[in-house]
Amino acid sequence: MTDSSICPKFEKAMSILSQRWTVLIIHQLMSGPHRFCSIENSISISGRVLSERLKDLEKQQIIKREVIPETPVRILYSLTEKGHALKPVIEDIEKWSAEWVENE
Repeated sequence: MTDSSICPKFEKAMSILSQRWTVLIIHQLMSGPHRFCSIENSISISGRVLSERLKDLEKQQIIKREVIPETPVRILYSLTEKGHALKPVIEDIEKWSAEWVENE
């Protein structure tokens, strides 16, 4: 018999992307860099949860955090090369949902 377990890398990827709000944050950043408040308002997420997700995504090197030394200090979040590599996956999910998911 062959082992039918899921590939560990696939399992890890699904664990990262399945966290609530994560894919929506990545989708928001696909259009370019955004400030914290812009992301928070666009997807109606609490500041605490958004902060946690951004830290997780930065740790996974999917997004980068750039501090712009102005007064007041501005912080921009954007996708890394690794984050941009998710774009076709997210676009395919978007196409699939447009065709197959019904609004309630």
